[in-house]
Amino acid sequence: MIKKFLKNNMPGLYDYYLHIKRLLKIRQINKIKDKPFEDYPAILGEIYSDKIGHELDWNNLQTYTEKMQWEKLYGKNPMKEILSDKYRVRAWIESKIGSEYLIPLLGAWDSFDEIDFSLLPEKFVIKTNHGSGTNVIVKDKSKFNIKRAKRCFDDWMRMDYAYVTWFEMHYSDIPRKIIAEQYLESDMGELQDYKFLCFNGKPEFCWVDLGRYSKHTRTVFDMEWNLQPWTQNEYGISPNPIPCPKNFDKMIEIATVLSAGFEHVRVDLYNINGKIYFGEMTFTNGSGLDKIIPEKYDKILGDFWTINKS
Repeated sequence: MIKKFLKNNMPGLYDYYLHIKRLLKIRQINKIKDKPFEDYPAILGEIYSDKIGHELDWNNLQTYTEKMQWEKLYGKNPMKEILSDKYRVRAWIESKIGSEYLIPLLGAWDSFDEIDFSLLPEKFVIKTNHGSGTNVIVKDKSKFNIKRAKRCFDDWMRMDYAYVTWFEMHYSDIPRKIIAEQYLESDMGELQDYKFLCFNGKPEFCWVDLGRYSKHTRTVFDMEWNLQPWTQNEYGISPNPIPCPKNFDKMIEIATVLSAGFEHVRVDLYNINGKIYFGEMTFTNGSGLDKIIPEKYDKILGDFWTINKS
């Protein structure tokens, strides 16, 4: 209640409140990093039990969320670090499918203080390359609060994202940058994000997030655009029909190319009236700590994923 009041009536104080929360998170991260790696499985088991609601048996991993915990700690494919880097992945995407699928890059910097905002257009998106949710959408540069943004980015650049959501270890060594990309918008005003869950180089499901900043829904389809009865993290399924995007077959083809060689990866694509753009590659979807609802689909998803523990 107080948080909502501050946000609506005292935005400056609300921003400072968020800054303090980020500083506390950095302190928590540093404490966890001081612990030996041998302690991580026990810590992660406790977190998993609290979030998902049952114990994690490391010797009998059956469900999607269980297997994700193993992947976080022990999945050592070095490409995960490169492809999770929102800056370095661009070169890989260009080599795989072509630069026409990349959102135009406006700049890349090692710190917020290096950015000359006079050189950026009136609309743009600015983000860190090593985390999730560490972005600012600027629709009108004349109203952009640079001081407020600097405080956010200075905090975000100090965070080791591997520990923000419990041991997504491949994020830890990403060389940190701030990047700006062209602002994109669909006719609906909200950019549709299509997330393909791929197993062994084959897209199996695609979900669409809507209302991310209002009433968030997560609606899942198979590759024939049949609505699926499950969702993730209690978001719920959209009550309104979601049409199959234009060039959906092409999106499947792209997701197939990009996911080849990986036991599991989520390939995120945008589609603006048939024009497809690459979003990101995510190897630890929701850190495996978002419930699959109904619960039985956690096991069904897990059956698609064969982990090579060697």
